[in-house]
Amino acid sequence: MLAFPKLLSSYFFATLFLICCGSSIDCTFAEDSPQFRGADARGVSDNPSLPVRWSETENILWKQPISGRGWSSPITFGNHVYVTTVTQLDGKPEDAKPGLYFGGDRKKPEESVHEWNLQCFQLSDGKPLWKKTLHKGKPATPRHIKNSYASETPVTDGEHIYALFGDVGLYCVSKSGELVWSKELPPCKTRYDWGTAASPVLHGDRLYFVSDTEEQSYIAAIDKKSGEEIWRKNRAEGSNWATPFIWQNKLRTEIITPGTGKIRSYDLDGKLLYEFGGCSSITIATPYTAHDLLYVSSGYVLDKKKPIFALKPGAKGNISLSDKETSNEFIAWCQKQEAPYNPSTLVYKDQLYVLQDRGFLTSFNAKTGEEIYGRKRLPSQAFTASPWAANDMIYCLNEFGETYVFQAGKEFKLLHTNKLETKGLSMSTPAMVDGRLLLRTAENLYCIGKNVSN
Repeated sequence: MLAFPKLLSSYFFATLFLICCGSSIDCTFAEDSPQFRGADARGVSDNPSLPVRWSETENILWKQPISGRGWSSPITFGNHVYVTTVTQLDGKPEDAKPGLYFGGDRKKPEESVHEWNLQCFQLSDGKPLWKKTLHKGKPATPRHIKNSYASETPVTDGEHIYALFGDVGLYCVSKSGELVWSKELPPCKTRYDWGTAASPVLHGDRLYFVSDTEEQSYIAAIDKKSGEEIWRKNRAEGSNWATPFIWQNKLRTEIITPGTGKIRSYDLDGKLLYEFGGCSSITIATPYTAHDLLYVSSGYVLDKKKPIFALKPGAKGNISLSDKETSNEFIAWCQKQEAPYNPSTLVYKDQLYVLQDRGFLTSFNAKTGEEIYGRKRLPSQAFTASPWAANDMIYCLNEFGETYVFQAGKEFKLLHTNKLETKGLSMSTPAMVDGRLLLRTAENLYCIGKNVSN
């Protein structure tokens, strides 16, 4: 139903700056993935060591079981991999069906005690290093059957990991697994009791997060060292599941917050810079930037409005398009009926790729919005995780643990299908780090890389 990882999903952190400047932070590896879809939230890597083919018996460097359920993505810094999960201590969560369907709403929370955990593994060999229980108790709110209580992807600056559980709390944990501070969050009513999913983002010494609910929506800035709230701004929004994005463009730094009512931009002190409407009634996808443009999308499958926007820097006020417009002074282009529902879009080189939940791939010119090829049918019809790109290939992971590898470019061409064996769903967006792919299924965390023994 929802993409929670996505969903979730984006963040900004200059890890390469830390490496180049000789930071004392543990930088064992040259490429880190400290947030959803990597350091720039784009899901793109050109590391030539990344594998193209894998299976349960091919190019698996290590595999570790993960207890409980969570659709958050794995993140990394140095030789550490971090994942969040929530474990039901008595029994197990109800199994979800793949694909989009009605009837997954649950009006009552689980009655059994749960544990909200942050786990750390060693990137080099998968060795479990520590597990920190951050909260324990009965859930205060229900969840959609395809959501989880750990759908928000954590974010790290290398020294600390910041884990958000939308209606439980925000937590700061040291890289050795010690709780530094915590901020309790009240249970929040979401539309149809679907639950929360929007992840936190880091910029400088501040942590930003959005809580869009049916009761009181807001965006907040938190001091990452102390956990103290710096500012909070109420938002005229209902429930949304999109992660904000810190856009550092040539003119300024701003916080982009996708919404159902409006997409809004704030400065780092919470002042509204501009806004615009025309969105879908459910907003999930994570924004990102490429070619000096900002890409934002919103695409509930049953809506007529499924827009993809490409924005120029410098906007102010209300920049909404009229019904007949597809561009204006600050909106470079808009495709009004092409956005996906759960996955975020992907820009790789000069093309924008759209992975539809029901199994279609479309491509547009990332700079102009012109169609390169229309909807092409994929072999499967259930996609939640966002696509990623590397070395002239596009990767699309379905809910059955199958990854389809396509040739990047103007021709639609399926190259490979890679399958992992999973009993539950695969809804978490993978992370790429130093020539390896970290792929989370319902039961396991895989580290996939070129195995010289194969």
